[in-house]
Amino acid sequence: MVNWIDDPGDERVRDYFSLTDVALRRILEPASGLYIAESEKVIRRALAAGHEPRSFLMAERWLGDMADVVSSTDAPVYVASPEVIRKMTGFHLHRGALASMHRPTLPSVDDVLSGARRVLICEDIVDHTNVGAIFRSAAALGMDAVLVTPRCADPLYRRAIRVSMGTVFQVPWTRIDPWPGVVPSLQQDGWTVASFALADDAVSLDALAAGPLSRLALVVGTEGDGLSPATLAASDLVVTIPMRGGVDSLNVAAATAVAAWALRVLDE
Repeated sequence: MVNWIDDPGDERVRDYFSLTDVALRRILEPASGLYIAESEKVIRRALAAGHEPRSFLMAERWLGDMADVVSSTDAPVYVASPEVIRKMTGFHLHRGALASMHRPTLPSVDDVLSGARRVLICEDIVDHTNVGAIFRSAAALGMDAVLVTPRCADPLYRRAIRVSMGTVFQVPWTRIDPWPGVVPSLQQDGWTVASFALADDAVSLDALAAGPLSRLALVVGTEGDGLSPATLAASDLVVTIPMRGGVDSLNVAAATAVAAWALRVLDE
């Protein structure tokens, strides 16, 4: 059912208030059991993944493009003018529609790793754009799963989802805790834990790619300081990407893409 909203403070659309307030939203959304999907494409990918909508919000002009979604949902559909949406959310909505989705229960680490051969572990990455880009690379370049540490930014934050182009819905992922205390358990299960960092005893990415590693966990670290000493100490080996031009490192999302491509499992 379509509901028209004229008041940006209408309590029925509270899920969409102050979407640009990152500090507020990263606390409110997990606590309320929701996340926000932005754009028609992302919403459709969320629905295709089986996620359940709480409500939809869009400008009138998008009712036609979203007609099949609107007609098939029991969730309320709120329609407002662009100016009312801007006042409500804090930004101009250029990508058609928003949806407030029920946040799914995260699976166990064992379930995420079942059958996996390549897994990416994100340690304390704080930028949602980087998290989204990492998930997009993971989906495109053959990572079977992603694990995020307790202090890593939320993969289901609106910007992370948008940058990932909704691939966060298709790559199995969960949080891993305690970190790095669970590294020995991964190693006991046959995982080689390879951490990306600058170190005198590091092996090159080319050398690692040449080795016959059946289960490989790639660990990338936070944007400023990189991986923690405890993580490096617990890892089986430290890996570097060979560089030229006097550059010693890449942005974490770019480095992840390079590593995922080099270490992908070729179809047999």
